Amino acid sequence: DSFPAAQSRAWKQWYQRRVRGERFVLIFTEQTLYPPFHYVRKVPQKIIHCFTLLQLLQLGALCLVSFGGSAYLKMFFPFVIILLMPIREKVLPTLISERHLSALDGEH
Repeated sequence: DSFPAAQSRAWKQWYQRRVRGERFVLIFTEQTLYPPFHYVRKVPQKIIHCFTLLQLLQLGALCLVSFGGSAYLKMFFPFVIILLMPIREKVLPTLISERHLSALDGEH
């Protein structure tokens, strides 16, 4: 079946963009030197940086909860993970257009 192959390809693309931190590096790169990623051509620089900042804030919240010294704070880790879904589905579309979000998510 081609479905597992498509999932594997999508996972590889997600991993390459998120783990290598390409969008984070764009914050410190002059716009004329941006690599030719599809989302760089479709999404304005300000939106890319806003999206990256929001993701870094979410990562910071996860780190705060998971690496916090208190065992009581660590108990909230699953709830923070669950909160990421409504943030992506409800909050982000109010800040960034759906067209730009789909380009940033890699949904051509």
